[in-house]
Amino acid sequence: MSVRTSVYCVSLLLAVACALAACGSLFSSKVPAPTLYRLSAHPGTPGPEIAADLSVLKPLVRSGLDTDRIAVSYPDRRLDYYAGARWSASLDEVVQEMALQSFHTHANLRSVSSDASVFSAGYWLEIDVDDFQAEYTTGEAIPTIHVHFSARLGKASDRRILSRFDASATQLAADNRLTAIIAAYEQAADTALAEIVAETARVLGAKH
Repeated sequence: MSVRTSVYCVSLLLAVACALAACGSLFSSKVPAPTLYRLSAHPGTPGPEIAADLSVLKPLVRSGLDTDRIAVSYPDRRLDYYAGARWSASLDEVVQEMALQSFHTHANLRSVSSDASVFSAGYWLEIDVDDFQAEYTTGEAIPTIHVHFSARLGKASDRRILSRFDASATQLAADNRLTAIIAAYEQAADTALAEIVAETARVLGAKH
């Protein structure tokens, strides 16, 4: 190998090493990891036992809300997200898990499970998440949480829809701090889901 070739190879190796070092600095971020927030159903009083098995399907979430980011809207109808905060999972999973909790605490069905066992359950429930955002109105420094669900209850054997119903709730946050806003989210979601549970139990109770 000639001296010129050796020098060229050394220069090439140094260039590659420098490029790798630069890439490492580009991909290493000093931005702190986002804080994750969970939502849980509040305790309730289950009604009479209903001999029915229900599968809660994964919800269908409106575009813009189908993320793990926490949505906020402004008076100009602009949809944005709180910085440095995330739901503990994507919103469809968060609402599904909270719905399962709500059925366990507010109803007394023989069994309630996720859509993984839809074929073994007698009935299914599907929820559309139409609204799930913190809303700032003109002149207000504290947001109101707006939650709206559309639900369909059906029979698993033939996919026939037995009932359709909506549930809405709003909750003013106690303060314009993220912890207070999350608490208002939980209260609004719990109220709306409790309505869905009550209506589902009413329909299934009439059949059993």
